[in-house]
Amino acid sequence: MKIMIIRHGDPDYEHDTLTETGWEEARVLARKLASEKLDYIYVSPLGRARDTASCTLEAIGRKEDAVFDWLREFPPVVKIGDDKKLLESYPDACQHEDGGWYQHVVWDNLPSYWTEYPCYFDRNDWRQGTIAANSNMPEQYDNVIKNFDALLAKHGYERFHNHYRAARPNTDTLVFFCHFGLECILLSRLLNVSPFILLHGTAFAPTSVTVLNTEERQEGIAYFRASRLGDISHLYAAGMEPSFSARFCEVYTDWTKRH
Repeated sequence: MKIMIIRHGDPDYEHDTLTETGWEEARVLARKLASEKLDYIYVSPLGRARDTASCTLEAIGRKEDAVFDWLREFPPVVKIGDDKKLLESYPDACQHEDGGWYQHVVWDNLPSYWTEYPCYFDRNDWRQGTIAANSNMPEQYDNVIKNFDALLAKHGYERFHNHYRAARPNTDTLVFFCHFGLECILLSRLLNVSPFILLHGTAFAPTSVTVLNTEERQEGIAYFRASRLGDISHLYAAGMEPSFSARFCEVYTDWTKRH
């Protein structure tokens, strides 16, 4: 089996669609994918992902096989509360008029905070950290991987401990049009890695393509191995530079980039 995880094009978050650049990225991607074997196409319900997928679906004369709510951008938020260190780790934190704190996306946390706690590097122990304790991240993570594993089982690969049983081995390609955070969660599950390492250590550009294939070195036992991570060769081939979305400033003094 092959899995392709595709991030949406350059986003217009305010209107949940794509910028002009994002639409062009999606069209360039579609021309690339039109010649590939795409057996099943699954899409996030959010506009920016559906718009990106629409270009590929039009190019190959198909409709999506399903739109899954669990493929939407990974939604956990953290409640700051009275934890001073946690508060300082979210630089954009601000309070309501009643004194309560606005909720914040889990991965907008500064590395000077989370990297000081070994639990966040562990694929199981991250659940014991302060961020998890002050958010619904464990519940949301479990919801995504439960649905993801159920879908893989329908396609012949059943989760067993830390690998998959090849109950009905095949060479089908499953394509997921989704989001950066959600992609990190799927990779966390497939590769048995802490989601914090992926959320902070990768930056998959808009319309990037990540590809994993099963390896069945023992009959009936499969493990997913990545052959491409965040591939944007289609953009370079079209003479386009990747959008900056998902990254932060390379140098702190560069105030033209997101901090």
